Order: sequence, then structure tokens, then C-alpha cells
Amino acid sequence: MDLGLDGRTALVTGGAGRLGSEDCKHLAREGAAVVVLDVDLDGAERVVDEIDDDEDATGEAMAVDCDLTDREDVASTIEAVEEETGGIDVLVNNAGFVDAVAKMEDFDDDLWDRDVELNLTGAYNVTKAVYPGMKERGWGRIVTMASIAGWRGSFAQISYSTTKAGLIGFGKTLALEGARYGVTSNVLTPNIVVEDLAEMEPEQLEAFNPQFERIRQATPMKELGREDDVAPLVCYLASDQARYVTGQVIGVTGGADLFSY
Repeated sequence: MDLGLDGRTALVTGGAGRLGSEDCKHLAREGAAVVVLDVDLDGAERVVDEIDDDEDATGEAMAVDCDLTDREDVASTIEAVEEETGGIDVLVNNAGFVDAVAKMEDFDDDLWDRDVELNLTGAYNVTKAVYPGMKERGWGRIVTMASIAGWRGSFAQISYSTTKAGLIGFGKTLALEGARYGVTSNVLTPNIVVEDLAEMEPEQLEAFNPQFERIRQATPMKELGREDDVAPLVCYLASDQARYVTGQVIGVTGGADLFSY
């Protein structure tokens, strides 16, 4: 299937991370010019090098550093990128923290503020900077990475679950506002997506982290996800083929969001 991404520019936040980098590589293989945006410029440049070395990647890539929690930095960065590329057609809201773990009574207030600032407000900042250009051109794709934790909650991850739930409402509202202007907005809610963990045998996973093994057992497919399970769907939602898909919350979960006995 020709996804029609040739000539499109896609910006991926948190593009130096595990999932973000995979999104960047898949988008480049579909012909999109990719902006790898991350506060870690060295990491973003490594992803660009990997794309440049990938014989299947026909789209070019550029690394950009930006602090999504700094509204002025976001505004000036997006302005410069749009001036250089001619406009951002696809935005993948991927950046976020997932490392804060504690029960409510012990949760660190500073970590709560940090996670809200990046996971939720950071997505707001960059989307607000990118959206007007999409609306003006009459074409845009916004894909926001939430989590199954935003649907179901996640024990001792109050900031992560809350911000990911907020992104679901954020993505749906964008879909309503952008629909008449050719701008779609969809939300992905993956299960745990870490290829290294998915490759482990149950005994290895249990020894590494018993919680992950419990999640694997509770997943109907009896396996954790891989970055490759998510990135192709990002490409589809970013494409012309998905023009009539908007406001959807799509689980990439191996069935973990289904009720089962």
C-alpha cells in the first residue's frame, strides 16, 4: 500500500527514545522527511545517522533539540523548522516520562509537576505551535501516544496514568476541532512496548522484573509488545489512506485491555 508520505514532513517528539526512534525510521522508510526532535540532541543525531544508513529509508532526516516545557523555545523551534521544511504535515506526540513509581501517599510532588509539564503540557505546547499551519494548508495528521494506563490506571503510577488519560481527551478534542479543515487526530494506547523484554523467556522476565511477567501473563497474546508493533500504525494514521479516521483511541495491547476470566 502506498501511504502517500513522499513529500510530507513529519515531526516526532522524543524522537531519540525507543519508540520515538522507531517511529522516525518507519516514517522515513515511507518517504517522509523526518524531524527528530528531542531535548537530547546527541541522541537525535544518532537516530538521523541510523536513518541515513538505512537503505530502505527514502526520506531525509534532521535532528532538532527543543525543550517542550519551554513555550518560547517550542515556538521559535517550530517556526524555524517550518521555515526550513515548508511546513509540518505530521506531528507525533511521543515525548514523555514513565519512570515515577510510588503509591499516592508517598508520591513525590516534584515528579507529579514534572510529568504533567512534559507529558501533557509539552504535547499541548508543540501541538499549539504546529496546528495553525496544518489548518491553513488544509491537511494535517496528529498522532498522540497515550497508554493503556490512561484507560485502566496503573498501580503506583498516578502521574503517568493521569497524564496519559488527559492525552486521550486532548486527542479527541483536536479531532473535533480539526475535522473540517482536513486535520485528523488519533490516539494510540500501547501496552508495555519494549522489544528487549518481549524477547525474554518467561523465566528470564520473571527474574528481571516480576511485574512485567505478571503483565505478560495477563495479556491474552501472552507476550509484551515491540516497537515494531506500534510504528507501522503511526505511519498509517499519518497517511492519506487514513483520511477518514479521526478521534479514535486505538489500543496496541495484545488484548490486555479486554475483559477476561
